[in-house]
Amino acid sequence: QVQLVESGGGLVQAGGSLRLSCAASGRTFSRDFMGWFRQAPGKEREFVADIHWSGSSASYADPVKGRFAISTDNAKNTVYLQMNSLKAEDTAVYYCAADPQRRIGLSGWMYWGQGTQVTVSS
Repeated sequence: QVQLVESGGGLVQAGGSLRLSCAASGRTFSRDFMGWFRQAPGKEREFVADIHWSGSSASYADPVKGRFAISTDNAKNTVYLQMNSLKAEDTAVYYCAADPQRRIGLSGWMYWGQGTQVTVSS
């Protein structure tokens, strides 16, 4: 059974940092793309960043460029999202996703985690 389990969310003050983790299990992900998405209250889920499991081809949404960094750890089957200089508008539930192909936007991602809450106080 494929599972993506996010962790690392919490409450942080504006300007602070958090590192989210997404532990993947149940199949081999070495050829997959991994993505991070977020959904703020009352808003649609949106793309944050994605990367090939090899660690190449990272891309970011404009609001997080220069502040967030996505990375992979093959030995731990884990994808990370390092979030620095956090702002109140980064408050959301953060989800990770996986798919054998790079997807544009939300559509088509095969596997999703349950999400982890990030709250940034101003």
